[in-house]
Amino acid sequence: MTVLRRLLVAMLLMMLHCFATAADPLPASQSGTPSASPAPAKLVFANRTIFVFRSVLTGYPPEERAEGARKRLDAGLARNGAQQPGIRTIAEGTQVTLDGALLFLVTPADINPLAGDTTDSVASESAATLGKALLERREQASPRYLLIAAALCAAATLAYALILHGLRQVHRWVGKRSTQAISRRLGQVKLKNVRILDAEHYVAFMRQLVNLLIWGLRLMATYLWLAFVMGKIPYSRSWGERLQDYLIDVATSVAKGIIEALPGLVLVAVIAAIARLVMLTAASVFQRVESGELQIAWLDRDTATPTRRILNVVIWLFALAMAYPYLPGAHTAAFQGVSVLVGLMVSIGASSIVGQGASGLILMYARSLRKGEYVRIGESEGTVVELGMFETRLRTGLGEEITMPNAWVLSNTTKNYSRAHAGTGFVLDTTVTIGYDTPWRQVHAMLELAAARIEDIAATPKPYVMQTGLSDFYPEYRLVAYATVETPRRRAEVLNQLHQQIIDVFNEYGVAITSPHFTQEPATPHVIPKENWHPAPAVAPIDLAPDQQQ
Repeated sequence: MTVLRRLLVAMLLMMLHCFATAADPLPASQSGTPSASPAPAKLVFANRTIFVFRSVLTGYPPEERAEGARKRLDAGLARNGAQQPGIRTIAEGTQVTLDGALLFLVTPADINPLAGDTTDSVASESAATLGKALLERREQASPRYLLIAAALCAAATLAYALILHGLRQVHRWVGKRSTQAISRRLGQVKLKNVRILDAEHYVAFMRQLVNLLIWGLRLMATYLWLAFVMGKIPYSRSWGERLQDYLIDVATSVAKGIIEALPGLVLVAVIAAIARLVMLTAASVFQRVESGELQIAWLDRDTATPTRRILNVVIWLFALAMAYPYLPGAHTAAFQGVSVLVGLMVSIGASSIVGQGASGLILMYARSLRKGEYVRIGESEGTVVELGMFETRLRTGLGEEITMPNAWVLSNTTKNYSRAHAGTGFVLDTTVTIGYDTPWRQVHAMLELAAARIEDIAATPKPYVMQTGLSDFYPEYRLVAYATVETPRRRAEVLNQLHQQIIDVFNEYGVAITSPHFTQEPATPHVIPKENWHPAPAVAPIDLAPDQQQ
């Protein structure tokens, strides 16, 4: 029984020890769990924050310290003393006093040493704020001060109302005058006596701009009036001071930003001026090349214009790269992000545009086409009216204008009819198929006769006929001549006249221009005797023997 009793007593003592341990845990410093920081508390008097308590002092949390300081301040005011704030430095920190009596203590735990604060500086600032609050409290009890403040507020309100009325009148006057001026100026902008600009769009834009400006001035006047009035009322003076300080801070930051950006803007302006000067100098050289005054081996009239454009782009890109670091906000993450986004969009979306531009440059510098030349590209034939960076336009002379992408032009075969002979004009050709029963000499003579009857076909070089094919039922004859006209419309007319003359000449000499096709052997072979090789208008050569005549 004694042993059992001892075991029961030992178990009871162990249980009591466990309960005591659970009810009384280790301190935070011993358990390894950091204690939570106490919530700061403010001492507010006359709508001003005198001090913010942040630490525990002799077991009193910040809230109780603020409450105690408030009670001591009320007791000091009840004594009706001189109400003179002050500070006193002791070993534990710096005391803030009122008429020599302690209000509260500023300890090292209440300040931020990393910001350069000391207990003396924080206590001095709190004493100064308390002095302002006490002065405002006395002013609230002064009828004379309140009357003067009310009069100043009334005068400020009257001035504010007059400013708003003046802005309303200025708004109407500026809106009316700007509308009249824009309508009158835009009415004078004409192209071939036709007005090309609609004034209502610009008038609406100007009205919106004026409205925005007037509302901005109204908001500024309201802000200044509110800050002035609140600054004259003792209870709301701290709010007015905040408004004034915020306005001053904004104006100071804007002025500081402008001053800091001025050196960079000056460098940007210098870079832009130098780039502009270089571009103008190059433009003067290229203009002389385009006019023919200056001759350069690697540059001519056709490549001067694209070379000038490329050089201008290179100059401005180089200038932008040089000026970019000096632009305001160039080093910010937002500016850099927008730059990367724009570059990505251009690189992805402009791949086809870059390809077309590269093809246009190849066409220009290869000099395979020139403006005013008569060419055939694929199935399209006409005069080149424009050889641009991205497209080539042809005019057929039949009321059609064909636009072709430069990449497509570069990938197709181009026939240039304007370079077969020096000078103006172009090569003209047409094809007919005549049966084998018609002597080829007669066909040659008739085609040359048809070309000779057209005034716009040059006699030199002389038109000639080539037999380009021998089909099963007929040979193919191609008439090649040189036309002297230059305009697309006249070129189409020359080809039309040539076809008309070919039909007339073949009818005059009784030769059918239709091409024969046989489904069975003809009754008589289509063979021409030698004595019939030169029917009219063909002329047999007289300087050769009959057996040598062709």
